[in-house]
Parts: sequence; C-alpha cells; structure tokens
Amino acid sequence: MEKNLAEQTFLEGRPARNASMRKPLACGLFLLGVASFFSHNYVSDLVTRPWSNAPLSPEPRCPQASPLVPSKSTKELDDAWEYLNSDAFFNKSIEHLSGAVKIPTQSYDDMGEVGVDPRWDIFDSFASYLEETFPVVYKTLDVEKVNTHGLLFTWKGTEASLKPTVLMAHQDVVPVPDSTVNQWTHPPFSGHWDGKFVWGRGSSDCKNQLLGILEAVDTLVNAGFQPKRTLVLSFGFDEEISGMQGADHLAQKLIKRYGHGGAAIIVDEGAANLEGWGANWAIPGVGEKGYVDVIVTVRMPGGHSSIPPAHNGIGVAAELISLIEANPYEPLLHESNPYLSLLYCGAEHAPEFPKTLKHLLKKRAYQSTCSKKGHKDELALEAAKAGLDIKYLFTTSQAVDLISGGVKTNALPERTAFTINHRINIGSSVDVVLFHVAQLFTPVAKKHNLTLNAFNNVTETPSSITLTTRPEYLEPAPVTPTGPGTPFSILSGTTRALYGEDLFVAPGVMTGNTDTRYYWGLSEHIFRYSMGWDREQEGLGRIHTVDERIGGKAHRDVTKWVFGFVRNMDEADL
Repeated sequence: MEKNLAEQTFLEGRPARNASMRKPLACGLFLLGVASFFSHNYVSDLVTRPWSNAPLSPEPRCPQASPLVPSKSTKELDDAWEYLNSDAFFNKSIEHLSGAVKIPTQSYDDMGEVGVDPRWDIFDSFASYLEETFPVVYKTLDVEKVNTHGLLFTWKGTEASLKPTVLMAHQDVVPVPDSTVNQWTHPPFSGHWDGKFVWGRGSSDCKNQLLGILEAVDTLVNAGFQPKRTLVLSFGFDEEISGMQGADHLAQKLIKRYGHGGAAIIVDEGAANLEGWGANWAIPGVGEKGYVDVIVTVRMPGGHSSIPPAHNGIGVAAELISLIEANPYEPLLHESNPYLSLLYCGAEHAPEFPKTLKHLLKKRAYQSTCSKKGHKDELALEAAKAGLDIKYLFTTSQAVDLISGGVKTNALPERTAFTINHRINIGSSVDVVLFHVAQLFTPVAKKHNLTLNAFNNVTETPSSITLTTRPEYLEPAPVTPTGPGTPFSILSGTTRALYGEDLFVAPGVMTGNTDTRYYWGLSEHIFRYSMGWDREQEGLGRIHTVDERIGGKAHRDVTKWVFGFVRNMDEADL
C-alpha cells in the first residue's frame, strides 16, 4: 500500500524513510515522506484583526465519539476478550503471522494473466496456509475464490435487512529486489520474531491486518457469536500492482450481490495511529487523491546530427518539461478536503497546535472567501510550509517520471516522449489537469510551428506534439461522510474504547490509492485505517523497504479492534 507517509511524518515530527512508489495508479497506506509538520516553528506575533479573538465556529468542528463498548455480551464473549489479552493468544498470533510472512506472495508489475503466469501459483500456498491455520473460520463462513486467488468470506447475519460490514486486506506484497536481500537484519521472508517485532516483507503491509481480521473472526466463532449483520471479508491479491485482477473482480461480485450502496461500511488498510501537536491521533483515510499520467510525444524531422536545426525534438521536449516545472499547482484546501478537518481537530484538541494556523482557521471561518476565484488560500499556503509531504496532501502534484528519445548519436531524434505523473487534489479533477497541460503547451507548439493534438484521440502526425493519457486514470475518491450518526462514529468509538479517550479521531487523506478504488459503488462509507498501534514502533513499519517489520502489540491490537468493531456494528442503528 502506498501509505500516507506525509501525515505519518508530520504527526511524528521526524523524517520518514524512503518508500517505494511503484503502482500504476498509486499506492497503498497511507500517508508520505520527509516533513515534520508538528515540529514546524510558526511565527506567532500576529497583528490584531477582527477575527483574531473570534471562535473557530459556534459549534465544535471536531466532536469526539464516546468510547464504544459492545453492550450485549455473554460469558463466552467475556472469556474470549480475556483470551485476546493473554500471553497464550499473543504467542499464537505471532506464530500465525510469522508463518504467513514466510510465504513470498510477491506481485510484479509485469505479471501475466492469472492461470498463465506461474508466479501467481504461490497464492495457492498462501490460501492453503490460511485454511490450515483457521479451520473453524473456513467451516463456519462461506468461502469463495474469485478469479482464482481472490478470497471472499461471508458470515451471514440473522437479519437480512441490515447492510453488511466489509473488512478488507490484500494477500500480495511488494517484491524484494535481490540486490537488497543482504541489507536486511533478518531475511525478508523469514518471519523472524525477536521478542518485539515480526520481521519480513508483508509483516506491516498488510498480512498483519489480514491475519488480525481472521484471528478476530476465529475468536468470535469460538465464543458462539452469531452476527445479526452480515460480515464480509474481501482479500485481494494484486493490490501492489493496482488491483485489477483481484480487487476489481471482488468488488464487481459484491456490488452485483448487494447492490449499489449495499454495504454499511468498508474498512481497508490505511493510516495508522500517530502522536503529534501534543496529542494522540487516529486518522482513518476518508478520501484519496486522484491520478492521471499524461504522455507527451514530440514528433520533429530527423536528419544528420552534423547539420542540426536550432531546435530538435529533445530540445522542444526539454522546453515543455521546464514549463511544467515552472508552473506548479498552488496549495488549495477545498472545503471537502479531510486535511482541513484535521486542522480544525488540531485547533480544538491539540495543546501544541501552531498559533499561526489557528489564526488563519479563524480568518477563514470569518471571511469565507478562500474558495473564491482569484483568492490565494492563505491557510493552505501556510500549512504547506511544513514541507513537500504536507503540501501535497492538498496540492495537485506533477512529476516527469519517464523520458525517451533518439536512437543514435549521429541521428536527430524523430520521436521524443515523456510521461507526467499527476496526483490530483481533492476538489479538482482529471479534466482540470488535462486543460492545464494543454494550455501550457499551446504557445510552445505555435512557437515551433507544430500541431498540438491535445487529448483528441488523433494518431501521432509528423511535426506535432501529441498529448494522451494512460487508461488507468482515476478521479479523486468521494469523501466519506464523518458526521454524527454515521458509521464514522462507530469506528471512532471503537478506536477510543481500545486506546483511551486521550486519543482523538480525525479524518485523514490518502495521497495514493488502495484497493478501495474499486469499491466506491458498494458504499459511501469507506475508511482506510490500519488499526494496530505499538507506540514503540517507528513509523509505519518500514513498508516497501528493507527491514519491514511490525510490533507484536500492534498486531494483537488489530484483532482486539476487529473483535470490538464487528460487535459494535452489529448493534449499531444506522
């Protein structure tokens, strides 16, 4: 998963290690890089303004749900809870996760079709391991295989009128390059347990969540629990390479089965619990940025390089690239951006929230002019000073990632191509990005007497600049509602019951995309949340890099959270 390392690092106040950003559409956690937002030194000597002493809002912007503990219980369920807190369960769950990590379910960008490419076969071994490890789950729940390796578990509820709860995770992991194997403290597929961490690829992204979910269901079944609300577990197998073989097929099946908007809530991997601004936070992702790759192809006459024109194709491409870099998008906090909600939460609850940001939040509430055309978003510009990783939580990014041109040193290039990767801000769209690129490049085309074919499905022609997109573009995700009485309150209450009332729950935003991109039609209540928390663990467990690992406490807390959440959803009146 392409985690939100930005939210991770600004909340922690320390740099994050590099993470691989390899997916065609994005990538799964959450949250992304080297910023330290909470430790940023803001100037606090503000000039008095009419809004300086005004409240942020007549009503709280960030009300907190009360801790939510299931009201219905039995002796068996109480005993099961005690078991989840025991050393016996802890040791057993660590053993299970270690065994799962030992199975190298790597997914590669060039994977062929399922059933054709033999590299998919390892997922048969993983499925067998799960069945051997959780026989009671397999006996009690309906288990289906979707497109061979997608795993769909259904625990039918007694009340068919209640929309189901859907819990997600993915079976695949990012490949471990051979060149890095010797850099690992413990071998990447050893599942080594050192008494504090389980080490290995997939330990924190996200076999820990998959195993934790199954551990919780196994415990509920053994305690005699029978859900009223149907519970669905949906485990894809190619999230790290965009999910088209796994999550796409699983989502289609579920939408066909339950209908559009047929699920009460969906929880997938995502953001973790963090510390910052002098407070503890859970920041489930309620939105994801969009994605589009623009391919720019410059066609110009060739010839011998000993008689070059003033400008050749590579030179014009360089001019276009310089234009892109000289015209970045400005930070803009759209009213629907979850990061704005997080700022309001920080202003209300965090003792170390920066004074300058609180001042600008008041000004925004007082003037209500930030979204007007021609007005710079002062709040976004100030918040962006914390670093690039924070800035791009509310700014469309553009980066030239691929380029090719020329075939020989003494031949002028006839075709030069480069790709611009965009991650689209919440509140913007793919069309806005395409218009921006076409508008920037029009003067260059005229200057060099080239035809501009801008996203019009025209085949490349001589003496032209042609703009196209890759087919895997994605609009920003719909933002999940977080008001009172929504499933967000169940998630929040469950989280605060487990971790205490000194932990605040606030909406988060994902700069990348998880498997949930395929589930938009199934529910509007989608959350990307990694619910395990080990305060001794550094960052997000070094996902996608050397020495990936997960704290044992964080892994156990996944199971405890799911154990409570499933029961809370069963009792919820939504």
